[in-house]
Amino acid sequence: MLFERAAMFLEPTPRTTPDEWAAANRVYPETAGIPGPRDPWLTGYKVLFARMVAAGDHPRVVDVSGAQMGKTDTTLDIIGHRLDQKPAPILYVGPSKDFVSDQFEPRLMALLDEARSLKNKVIRGRRMKKTLKWVAGVKVRLGYAGSSTSLKSDPAGLAIIDEYDEMVANIKGQGDPLGLVEARGETYSDFVTAITSTPSRGVVETYIDPESGLEFFKVGEADEIESPIWRVWQEGTRHHFAWPCPQCGEFFVPMRKHLKWPKGSTPTEAKESAYIECPSCHGVIEEHHRAEMRARGRHVAPGQKIVDGEVVGDDNGSSTFSMWTSGLVTPFRTIGERAEALLRATISGEDDKIQTVVNAGFGELYAAGGGGDLPEWREVLKHALPYKSGTVPRDAVRMVLGVDVQKRCLYYVIRAFGARATSWKIASGILYGETDQDEVWDDLRDLILTPVDGLYIEKALIDSGFRPDKPEAGSEHRVYEFCRQMSWIAQPTKGVATAQQPYRVSKVEVKPSGKKASYSINLVLVNTDYFKSLVHSRLMIPMGNHGAFYLPEDASEDYARQLVSEARVVTRGSRPEWVLRSKQNHFLDCEALCAVAGHVLNVQRIPPGTARDWGGEEPEKPKDKPRQRNDDEPDDPAPKPSGPSSGSLRSRFSGHSRRVIRQ
Repeated sequence: MLFERAAMFLEPTPRTTPDEWAAANRVYPETAGIPGPRDPWLTGYKVLFARMVAAGDHPRVVDVSGAQMGKTDTTLDIIGHRLDQKPAPILYVGPSKDFVSDQFEPRLMALLDEARSLKNKVIRGRRMKKTLKWVAGVKVRLGYAGSSTSLKSDPAGLAIIDEYDEMVANIKGQGDPLGLVEARGETYSDFVTAITSTPSRGVVETYIDPESGLEFFKVGEADEIESPIWRVWQEGTRHHFAWPCPQCGEFFVPMRKHLKWPKGSTPTEAKESAYIECPSCHGVIEEHHRAEMRARGRHVAPGQKIVDGEVVGDDNGSSTFSMWTSGLVTPFRTIGERAEALLRATISGEDDKIQTVVNAGFGELYAAGGGGDLPEWREVLKHALPYKSGTVPRDAVRMVLGVDVQKRCLYYVIRAFGARATSWKIASGILYGETDQDEVWDDLRDLILTPVDGLYIEKALIDSGFRPDKPEAGSEHRVYEFCRQMSWIAQPTKGVATAQQPYRVSKVEVKPSGKKASYSINLVLVNTDYFKSLVHSRLMIPMGNHGAFYLPEDASEDYARQLVSEARVVTRGSRPEWVLRSKQNHFLDCEALCAVAGHVLNVQRIPPGTARDWGGEEPEKPKDKPRQRNDDEPDDPAPKPSGPSSGSLRSRFSGHSRRVIRQ
């Protein structure tokens, strides 16, 4: 027996890839879900990940995908292949001690027992421990994110970090787990860190790659992405798994947006009727198509393209090889099961349930509120009509202003209302200047008093919701002083998270700095949930209906993005919360204040058919049809409001372009 083991160590092992090694050496027992020889190509979308780890050409190899996609078996292929082909110490790091002991370690032992070429290379007995194995003369150490000691104990030639997003950001003050793990490989020139995880929260968009015509995820803003694995992934080559449509043959990257079911379906009905829609030909892709599509699928990076089923071109050359695969690809869950889970979570309205399905079921980032009916910014721009910023359509009869106060500027939106609260955005922009100084407030006064197409602002609401933890917030005392000076038209506001009424007016005593006497002022307390919900509900009203929410044809992308920068989430206690999807949310706050001002003016009671009749020729009435806007069209130019006696707002601010920017 001893001689047989010695001979096995001396016999050269043929060089293979991890998938080839697994197919030749791994055999599942009869108790397994799929007994018999392992078939790595059942989850062929994982083969490239294993091969890139084994190649050693990139110090980091990152795999982002949904749950139940064969990740653990691929990890075991990588470990077994390395121990057999090129033995070196291996460090595996899981998210928790229980995960490592109860889930991964039994799977690792099964690998060592079932793999023909490894059985006799395992040193058993007292040297074998739960978190330490000796195989082919080298250590396989199992660590977890809560133990900095296990991550710093031994050097390693290969490190595997599993479920990175579940790990704590800082391990007992010792730093990020990724940094601790990578420090273990300094003595190995070919050291590789393999990182895998389902993602968590973040805001990211897609775009069409000009080289391939495929839709990819954009690189997101770092401060808008909470998911650690996604931040690491987008630093790399950003390969996406694409497969060919069985109808038209065009490759596309499957995403959650491509999963469809008949409108009005229950979760059970969606399970039976769900399908994937090809973004090219809109063909229906059913369950029986997926096996062949999966087999023909390829990972392709931005800048590359697929020609005759093969990837051509170079990626961006990053030292991190990163790849993403949609949960729609897995053979272990049907299209219908994915649809049922998503619809059931969406109907529940519970944010954590929706996030679990989006992250684990589809491998995508989750933005708060992403499971509801909130329109994205491109849908917002579809509310544009053929009129310019700075002009007022004839059907608009009452005009209001909402102002969000920051430390160094004032954001504003001017909106006009017509029949049954139908509304038109007249202008939006930023008045620049230190808000503890007079100059920017003089600019705001001019803005309020200048008519637009003969129509004057009737109500101006200004946010005074100063908070010490918001360093960019402006001084509430300057807001109060300005509103005291213009009390017939301007009022300060404060948001209230919960209130029985949409708004109420409360008299407050203000004690200004200096020697001035205190004074009383009417403060409008605003139910922010009610009015932000009202703004978003207006975006759902079809064009041409009473209460519709209109934009000028030159409305900017930035304005549209800010309008959907927050999402309403109902917590387990049935308490609504508004969570940020993007830090730039000022125009949403302004629009909410415009909605309050309109409510105060009772604009929902304006009779149908009401229109202004001041002199001049009757202008052509805008058609209630949204203008088609190109994605590459520039933001709207500076609006040009005008009045019969005061000249344009642009002329009012001539010489002050440094402080006044229109959007």
